[in-house]
Amino acid sequence: MTTITHTPIYLDNAATTAMTPSVIEAMTELMTTDFGNPSSIHSFGRQANQRLRTYRQTLAQALDAPSHEVIFTSGATESNNHAIKGYALANQEKGKHLITTEIEHHSVLHTMAYLEDRFGFEVTYLKPQNGQITADMLKEALRDDTILVSVMYSNNETGDLLPIAEMAEALRDHQAVFHVDAVQAFGKLALRPHELGIDFLSASAHKFHGPKGVGILFAKAHHMDSLLHGGEQEEKRRASTENMVGIAGMAQATADAMLHLEENYRKVEQLKDTFLAELDGVDYYINGSDTRMPHVLNIGFPNQSNSVLLTLLDLKGFAVSTGSACTAGTVEPSHVLTSYYGSHSKRLAESIRISISDLNTLEEVTLLAQALKEIIGR
Repeated sequence: MTTITHTPIYLDNAATTAMTPSVIEAMTELMTTDFGNPSSIHSFGRQANQRLRTYRQTLAQALDAPSHEVIFTSGATESNNHAIKGYALANQEKGKHLITTEIEHHSVLHTMAYLEDRFGFEVTYLKPQNGQITADMLKEALRDDTILVSVMYSNNETGDLLPIAEMAEALRDHQAVFHVDAVQAFGKLALRPHELGIDFLSASAHKFHGPKGVGILFAKAHHMDSLLHGGEQEEKRRASTENMVGIAGMAQATADAMLHLEENYRKVEQLKDTFLAELDGVDYYINGSDTRMPHVLNIGFPNQSNSVLLTLLDLKGFAVSTGSACTAGTVEPSHVLTSYYGSHSKRLAESIRISISDLNTLEEVTLLAQALKEIIGR
């Protein structure tokens, strides 16, 4: 049996990231000094509310947006649901046509399917052509009754960057609002939704070294239905007592990310380039488009089963993935790669996803390349 000869190496950062010491410290400090409910009117509540305003301002500054446009949520799945369902259901008298892509996260795709099945909306799913989803494809799909377009900023399985600015320009004179799932981009790229022409933007803390279970929805002042009913938190847009500990961690992770944005991006680029250089002599291909973030590498090895590769790499102490869901121990074909290459492509069974963060090292990516050479060379 293959045994681990080094500290286990984590390279599945598109799934989740490790919290940094500064984030853990910020959360611990809050837990030990301030347990008040920010909706309470006594001194404990007022102190918590002041913290909440400070945290909200940190997120707003990162987006170069007013603080009242930041809604705290339980994560990007809720943010995506809130933006899509909330706007579509509140504005269906304007039309019942929605547009998204086939390569979105399931929290978008399943939300769209729900609106189709339960409320009679019609959804157009843009399919990659020659490895690209373009603004022209969006223009062709637009109709007079289109009310919302939802497109991810960067794909979670391939790292592909979609033409967000060009798509926003295509919507400039149209009634449709623009929702962007920025889960894989926030904390890694400078995102300014007002400058880009975005109406709604979703992000999740655990993708950039914050805690799980907390995220944001940037939302302009559009008429929307609420998903949660009860209290008047988040300016009556999202009932439920705010997750103060999680928000504290997310605010710290955001502040850290913004401080080192360009430095961290360059480091991840170097790690990706080093990994590929170390694979010299190995037969491989890279999935997706030519325009992608360096943080996610969807790579295939001809005639190598990805399920076997994952198992052998795990035994050697490397955490990577296929980028798709595992059900009852079986690796399901990626809906993203299926959209790109078809359901019969060998790539679906040969490809793995390696996702890098700024916490990874040159030694780690070099060891991964060496391990792949050993496995594939057998």
